[in-house]
Amino acid sequence: MSAEDLERYEAEMELALYREYRDVVRMFAYVVETERRFYLANDVDVAVRGEGEDTYFEVTLSDAWVWDMHRPARFVSHVRALTFRDVNVERVAASDDPPLLE
Repeated sequence: MSAEDLERYEAEMELALYREYRDVVRMFAYVVETERRFYLANDVDVAVRGEGEDTYFEVTLSDAWVWDMHRPARFVSHVRALTFRDVNVERVAASDDPPLLE
């Protein structure tokens, strides 16, 4: 497989993943982003933890979808992620909400 074939394959996988995301995003209440992953979930809990001088976040998700083109199954019932970096949690706009940008 040439480098060009590999790039084309990865671009096709990324496009398929985006299309899947677009199809499933309205099934979820939250968008969650950590330094390693991007998730959609229906239940999110973020707890600040500490050990000594180190502070980290424990992120627990239920009924989730994981943005990862290398996973054979992206729907998971439970996720627990630990991170020392920022965690971004946003509520997904309902379909009857006005558009975010006009």
